[in-house]
Amino acid sequence: MALFKTRKPRGFNHPYIYYDERAEKLKAIEERAKRELGLLPQEEFNPENIRGTFVKGTKHLRRRKESGRKPMKAGVALIIIGILLFIWHYLQTGSFRF
Repeated sequence: MALFKTRKPRGFNHPYIYYDERAEKLKAIEERAKRELGLLPQEEFNPENIRGTFVKGTKHLRRRKESGRKPMKAGVALIIIGILLFIWHYLQTGSFRF
């Protein structure tokens, strides 16, 4: 029964045939080293360069982002607490009235 959990469509993944990821990383490392040595002018500050660095630096956030899980919403937590309080009240008093 898929009433509460709908299936997600298959994701699109296009692997590049003529792209060498290792060569791109080496090129970026060389460029960064040349900038540090002063052979190239310094890069201007761009906020896009630092986006996501906190998530990459923490192991638990990186794992959660890779798995795609989302944290539980506050509304769901309040509903669960309300249902538990209602059940507890019924078990204590034996009636549905407050």
